[in-house]
Amino acid sequence: MAHGPGALMLKCVVVGDGAVGKTCLLMSYANDAFPEEYVPTVFDHYAVSVTVGGKQYLLGLYDTAGQEDYDRLRPLSYPMTDVFLICFSVVNPASFQNVKEEWVPELKEYAPNVPFLLIGTQIDLRDDPKTLARLNDMKEKPICVEQGQKLAKEIGACCYVECSALTQK
Repeated sequence: MAHGPGALMLKCVVVGDGAVGKTCLLMSYANDAFPEEYVPTVFDHYAVSVTVGGKQYLLGLYDTAGQEDYDRLRPLSYPMTDVFLICFSVVNPASFQNVKEEWVPELKEYAPNVPFLLIGTQIDLRDDPKTLARLNDMKEKPICVEQGQKLAKEIGACCYVECSALTQK
């Protein structure tokens, strides 16, 4: 962990499939704004000041590209990371499956001793009629809290958290 002037610096890198809400999550948290359109990220970062237990931290949030095209570029953002957030969309079962098949193996290869959290995004869409109809057409269902908690335990995540960048919950 690097030390800044008066504040401790924490580097947090966010990974996960493309279009699961990583950028929206970061923009909603850092800028208090939800982006109106989807623009795939190659690499971006935000800095936010947070106070935990009376200590001030500068939280560096690093957004990465989830698309396969960036598999070789993405790990360049991993050195000196304090914590990873592995994101999947609760309404995209393939992104949930890829946590175990793609993201955990990648982090274990490039950053084996760095802790990570499992984040279920887009929980506002769990009850959305259009989303449920689309999933039903594919004979799929949204990922439930228990499934997320079970996977987090299985992969050795520090914890499982669900959120919605849209509703900021």
